[in-house]
Amino acid sequence: MVSSMKMNVTKITIKAEDFDFYIDYNGSYNENYNESCCGGSICDQESSMYFDSIFIPVLYSVALVVGLLGNGLVLVVLWKKRWIMNATDIFILHLCLADILLLLTLPFWAVEAANEWIFGIALCKLIGALFKINFYCGIFMLCCISLDRYLSIVHAVQIYSRKKPIVTHCCCLTVWLFCLLLSIPDWILRKDYKDSRRQEKTQCVLYHLSDSFHLAACLLYHILGFILPALIMLFCCSGILLRLRRGSQCKQKRRAIRVIVALVVAFFIHWTPYNITLIVDTIQTNQTINPSNQTSCGNFTSLDVALTATSTLAYLHCCVNPVLLWAWCHRRAF
Repeated sequence: MVSSMKMNVTKITIKAEDFDFYIDYNGSYNENYNESCCGGSICDQESSMYFDSIFIPVLYSVALVVGLLGNGLVLVVLWKKRWIMNATDIFILHLCLADILLLLTLPFWAVEAANEWIFGIALCKLIGALFKINFYCGIFMLCCISLDRYLSIVHAVQIYSRKKPIVTHCCCLTVWLFCLLLSIPDWILRKDYKDSRRQEKTQCVLYHLSDSFHLAACLLYHILGFILPALIMLFCCSGILLRLRRGSQCKQKRRAIRVIVALVVAFFIHWTPYNITLIVDTIQTNQTINPSNQTSCGNFTSLDVALTATSTLAYLHCCVNPVLLWAWCHRRAF
C-alpha cells in the first residue's frame, strides 16, 4: 500500500514501511511516524523521554507499594468473613484481584520508561495482555457493584442468595471472559520495536495494520473503557441518591451509600483527564481524522507528557479503591 502526503506544493510518496503504527504500553493509543511532522524531519522525543524516565518509575513504584498493601488488606478482611459474603463483597473481591494483577505489570513499564523494553517479545505480549484484561475488568467490576447496589436499594432485588450464588459467580466469570476477548489484539499484534523517535530504544508496542484499525481501537476503548461504564455508574448512582432523598434510611445505610457514591466520583476524577487527553491525541495524530497531520514536534512532545501524567493519575485509581472498599468492608450496611 502506498500513501501520499502533500507538503506545500510538492507531492511526496512514502511507502507503508516508513510508518509505524502502535499503541503505547499505557493504553494511550498513540501512533508515531518516522516522518510525519515538522516538515518531514524525524520528531525526536528526547525531552518527553527524560520526563518519562523520572516520572514513571517513581510514581509507578509508589502505586505498586500502596496499591498492593491496600488491596491486600481488603482481601484479608474479605477472607475473614468469607462465609457471610454478599454479592457486593464478591464483586469487591474480583475488583481487588484485578487491581493487584494490573499493579504487578507496572514494574515492567517502569523499566521500559527508565531505559527500554528488555524482556523480549513473549513477555511483551503477556504483560500487555495482562494489563488490558485487568484494566477492563477493574472498570467492569465497578459497574457490577453499582448495578448490584442499584437493584438492591431502588428495586429491592437481590441478585445474590446464599442458597443460589450462581448468578453472582456467572457475572464475574462473564466479565473475565469478555476482558480476555478484548485482550486478543495484544496476544497477536504486540511486539518489541525499536522506535526511531526514542533514540532507537526498544518499546513494547501494539502494532496496527492500518490507520483505520488504529481509529477503531481508539473508539472501542473510549466506548467500553469509559463512556459506557460512566453512563452505567451515573445512572445507578443517580437512582440511589433519588431513592435516598425520598425514603428514610438509617444512618449506617446512608454511610454505605456514600461509599458507593465515592467510588463513582473517584472513577471520574482519575479517568476523565486521561480520556480527554487521549481524545485530543487521537484527533491530532490520526490521519483518518487529520489527513494533513501538520502537528508540530512541540505539540507531539506536549501530548506525550500529558498522556504520561494523566495515565499515571488513572492508574493511581488502584490505590484509591482499597481505601473506599475498606470503609465498605467494615460497615457492611446491606
